[in-house]
Amino acid sequence: MEVITASCAGACYGVKRALRLAERAAESGRPTQTLGPLIHNPQVVDRLAAKGVGVANAPAEVSGECVIIRSHGVTPQVRQEIEERGVSIIDATCPHVLRAQRAAKELAEEGRTVVVVGENSHPEVEGLRAWAESVSDRVVVAGDASELPADLHGPLGVVVQTTQRRAMLENVLSELDARGLEYVLEDTICNATSMRQSAAEELASTVDAMVVIGGHNSSNTTRLFEICSAISPRTFHIETSNELKREDFAGCKRVGVTAGASTPDDIIQEVVRVLSEEFDA
Repeated sequence: MEVITASCAGACYGVKRALRLAERAAESGRPTQTLGPLIHNPQVVDRLAAKGVGVANAPAEVSGECVIIRSHGVTPQVRQEIEERGVSIIDATCPHVLRAQRAAKELAEEGRTVVVVGENSHPEVEGLRAWAESVSDRVVVAGDASELPADLHGPLGVVVQTTQRRAMLENVLSELDARGLEYVLEDTICNATSMRQSAAEELASTVDAMVVIGGHNSSNTTRLFEICSAISPRTFHIETSNELKREDFAGCKRVGVTAGASTPDDIIQEVVRVLSEEFDA
């Protein structure tokens, strides 16, 4: 059985940067917590916990000397609450997310109703909405065109969750165009996200089965799974090699592997090893 890894897969720059910052904090010996899971990967969160980096789910739970703001970023209000606790802050917000936050705020400052294209409950989207709302209450979150309010009117500013599928953005923009609404688009989808999705889509069309590796709570990994499963129904979303089942790959000659932005290389390599060495019978 041939196992092929997508040309773009696994941990992105923002995640690797956040992990480096967390590792350095752990090495310093100072009591350190992340505000919420650093990234959406339970295995990585467990590894950090073993090194003494805990998780505070809210500013009120911060008890150490140092707190790490995770790659998804936080709202202005949460940042202020942390600062008021007098602890040292390590900002691991992904630079692409910071760019999206600035864009959301600037669009609101221009007097536009801000349309955030993304998942309403996702922490990054909560932050984007809050940065826009720090200027104006004219903010709308829409995962697709069906979630746009009927009474929406211009001028509009559109900003996008960095890990959103481009198809969802195009879906929203098509609806705005159909309504004749004037808008300014800040396309804040991360290039690495687009490349990862394109590579997965291309690979899925050439294999008998696809394996998508990443946290079950990871938004960008779930999107990879959706993209691949639409092309190859024999697509499996796993977090580690322990979830692989030999019977799922019976009769397969070519298996593709991709991974979300929060998936470390060692987890990908172990999945590839199991598929190549243990399931190739």
